[in-house]
Amino acid sequence: SAYYAGLVGKYMIEEYAGLPTEVDVASEFRYRQPIIGPKTGVLVISQSGETADTLAALREAKRKGALTLGIVNVIGSTVAREVDAGIYNYAGPEIGVATTKAFISQLTVLALLALFFGRQRKMSPVTGQRIVKELKNLPALVRVILKQNDEIKKLARKYKKYSNFLYLGRKYNFPIALEGALKLKEISYRHAEAYAAGEMKHGPIALIDKNFPSLFIVPQDSVYEKMISNIQEIKARGGPVIAVATRGDKKIGQMADDVIYIPKTLEMLTPIISAIPLQLFAYHIGTLSGCDVDKPRNLAKSVTVE
Repeated sequence: SAYYAGLVGKYMIEEYAGLPTEVDVASEFRYRQPIIGPKTGVLVISQSGETADTLAALREAKRKGALTLGIVNVIGSTVAREVDAGIYNYAGPEIGVATTKAFISQLTVLALLALFFGRQRKMSPVTGQRIVKELKNLPALVRVILKQNDEIKKLARKYKKYSNFLYLGRKYNFPIALEGALKLKEISYRHAEAYAAGEMKHGPIALIDKNFPSLFIVPQDSVYEKMISNIQEIKARGGPVIAVATRGDKKIGQMADDVIYIPKTLEMLTPIISAIPLQLFAYHIGTLSGCDVDKPRNLAKSVTVE
């Protein structure tokens, strides 16, 4: 999940700060001989601050002379102590093994970081003020989504009979498709995989039939029309479609079998609110299936061994 948050952060930082950004899973970073040095910043994202692979990647970055930064939720954790500088999430203790609020807070911190870097470089004051205004409005937008909890539960009851799901998104919401599929796997034990929607026809569409639902994250953003085309491809093959779409979008209601509506916000902040209905959907499928959603089988909150 921290990796998926990092992918969203990459879009934010490159678009608003103009800084080239790479994202890597910590378990691979330490083995691939990354080309970094004193003019490279390495940002480590960790809820617990104790993940073994993340700590090893951090220490490799320090050994190569990079500036190390952290986004960490647990105060006083090892990552927090070892980075050169960092930001605490201040999300409070997260009890459930599958991250939810820590993930949302990681996205929010990354948006703030993109704003900070952007204002240091090319971002206009007007753009910065608009981002701040929309960030301050996010709690109200989240409450709008949470009020749909009962409707999302009904949707989960309808779809819990399925064993396979395909999650699709583009640009900022491709990582959210990955995160949504991960949540479904973690707490309901359903097979779910996610793709960038533009890659759908490069393999996954072969799986689609009436027994293989697809969940599209399709807000009215810069790639909206591309996503509509992808939905049409799935519908033409008889696949059920669930859409997470912008409130007021009548077009999507005529195409998808079911729609979860989210409020409109800036494109860069859409992942923060589009992730929440996916968390609720996974939660309800898990609980309706009798799963222990707080402590899923075979999983630990913090992976402290390689």
